[in-house]
Amino acid sequence: MAEQVKEMTGTAGTNKEKQHFMQISASPHIRSGNSTTSIMGDVLIALLPASAMGVYNFGARAALMILICVVSCMVFEYFSELAMKRKNTVRDLSAAVTGLLLALNLPVSLPFWMAILGCLFAIVVVKQLFGGIGQNFMNPALAARCFLVLSFVGPMTRFTLDAVTTATPLAVLKNEGLNAVGVWDMFLGVEAGTIGETSAAALLIGAVYLVIRRVIRPTIPVFYMGSFAVCIVIYGLTQEMEVWDLTRFTAAHLCGGGLVLGACFMATDYTTSPITGKGRVVYGILLGILTFCFRIFGSSTEGVSYAIIFGNLLVPMIEMFTKPRSFGAGYEKKPLSENRGWLQPVTLDEEGNPVKAKKSKEGMLRVVVTITLIGAMAGGLLGLVYAVTKDPIAETAEKKKQESFRTVMPEGENYKEYTEKADWEKLGLSDVSGIDDVNAALELLGYSGVTLESRTDAMTGETCIGRIWIITSHEGYAGDIRMAVGIKDGKVTGVNMLSIGETSGLGMEARDNPAFTAQYTGKDVEEFTVVKTAPEKDSQIQAITGATITSKAVTKAVNAVLDADRLTGGE
Repeated sequence: MAEQVKEMTGTAGTNKEKQHFMQISASPHIRSGNSTTSIMGDVLIALLPASAMGVYNFGARAALMILICVVSCMVFEYFSELAMKRKNTVRDLSAAVTGLLLALNLPVSLPFWMAILGCLFAIVVVKQLFGGIGQNFMNPALAARCFLVLSFVGPMTRFTLDAVTTATPLAVLKNEGLNAVGVWDMFLGVEAGTIGETSAAALLIGAVYLVIRRVIRPTIPVFYMGSFAVCIVIYGLTQEMEVWDLTRFTAAHLCGGGLVLGACFMATDYTTSPITGKGRVVYGILLGILTFCFRIFGSSTEGVSYAIIFGNLLVPMIEMFTKPRSFGAGYEKKPLSENRGWLQPVTLDEEGNPVKAKKSKEGMLRVVVTITLIGAMAGGLLGLVYAVTKDPIAETAEKKKQESFRTVMPEGENYKEYTEKADWEKLGLSDVSGIDDVNAALELLGYSGVTLESRTDAMTGETCIGRIWIITSHEGYAGDIRMAVGIKDGKVTGVNMLSIGETSGLGMEARDNPAFTAQYTGKDVEEFTVVKTAPEKDSQIQAITGATITSKAVTKAVNAVLDADRLTGGE
C-alpha cells in the first residue's frame, strides 16, 4: 500500500510527506467560519430596511410590536430550554430572528397579547417541542402566523393605514380591478398590509445583502418568484389582458402579499428547505405554483404563508428524490479485484465491466404505506368528528335561522315554512309546485349564481303578514353568502346574514354594519343597483368600501328574492 502511495505522488517522499498524505480525518473536511450567531445576525441586518419602512409606514406602534415580538421569543426560548434542561441558545439570535419575522407578518393593529401568544406558539410548540433549532419541521414564524389567522381571523385580517381600516392592495386588485391599485406604491411600500410585507424595495435590498454575504443562495427566491410570475402571465393571457395591463398585473402580484418577504427570508430557512441543488429548484417551483393557486383560485388574496408551510412538509420527500448519488454507490462491494487494484473494489461481468447492484424499493414502499395509513387515520378521525358534531351543528343552524326570522319580520307570531314539494302544493299556486320551480324561473330571469332554499310565511293568527326567504349567493368574494330576506307588501323588511366568510373589516361589514343592510328596507323599488358614491335614488345601494364584489352579491340575492316573491303571489 505504501509503495502504491509513492507511485501516485511521483516520489518516494520523506517521512513527513508520507505522514501528510496518509493523514485521515472524519468528515466534514471543509469547514466554514460562519456560526449560527453570525448568520442570524446577518438576517437581522437584512431585515432592517423592511422594519424601518414598516415603522415609517405605520408609526410607533409598529416599532413597539417588533420589540414585543423579539423580546417575547427570546424569553420563551430561554425558559422553555431551562424547563427542558437543554443548552441555552438565546445568544445565537435565532429566537430574535423568529420574533422579528413574526412581527413583520402581523398587522399593526393586532392586540399585543395576540402577538405574544403567537410568539409562544412559534418558540415552544413549533421549535422547542421538536428538539430546538435545526429540528423544527416548518418555519416557526409562518406557523405562528397561520395559527393566529385561524384563531383570530378578524384582527389578523384587519389592516389599517393612517388610522383608517382599509384593504390590502391585492384585496383591492381582486375586488376593484387593476386600475384601483398603484404598482409603484406597492413597490415602495406606502400601502396597507402587514408591518414588513408592504415594501418590496426594502425587502429586495435585504435579500441582496444576504446573497452577497452568502447567507442564502438565490436559487429558491428566483425559482419561487419566477414560477409564480409565469403562472400569473399564463392566467392573464387566458383573461385576454393587454400587454401593458398584463405587465402591471404581474408586477402587482410580485410586489404584494408578502411574496418577496416569504421567498427571500422564510422559504430559504436552512432547517425547512431542501439541501440539494435540484431539490431547491423543485421546492421553489412548487411554492410558486401553490401561491398562484391559493391567490387566484382560493378565497385568500395572500397564499404565501400556506404555500411555504405546505412546501416545508414536502421537503423530506423532495430531498429523497433529488439526493445526489454517492461516490461508488450502486455497485456491490466484494473483495479487491486484481485488475482494478486497491482503488475500486467492484463486481465485474464476463467482459470486465462493473455490475450495478439492484436498487432497493423498500424505501419508496415504506413512504407510500406510511402516507396511506396516515391518510386513512386522518379520514377516520374526521368522519368520527363529523358524526359526533353533525346533530349539534344542525341544531345550532336551525336556531340561528329561527332567530333570523324574528330579526327580519319581528311582528310575526309564528312562522310556517315551505320546503317540500307537498308544502308548496298546499299554497294553491298553479304555476309553482316547489322551490325548484322558483329557482328555474329565476334562472330564466338571469339570476345565475343564487339559490333559494325555502320560503317561510310570517303568521299572525291565521293571517300571513309577510314572507321570509332563505337564499344563498354563490358569488361572494370568499365563497357562499347565505341570508334571510323578509318581504312584506313588496318591500324588504330586513336582511340578515346566516353565514358569510368575507374579509374581516371589508366584506364582513355586510354582516357587522347594520347601516349596509338598512339600505334595502322599506323601499318600494323594482330592482336595486350598487353604486360606489352616495346614493341619489332609493334603488341605489352604496357599496362597502373595498368590497364591491360582496355588495353586488348581496344585492343580487335581494333582487332575486323580490322577483321570487312576485312569482309566488306577493304584492
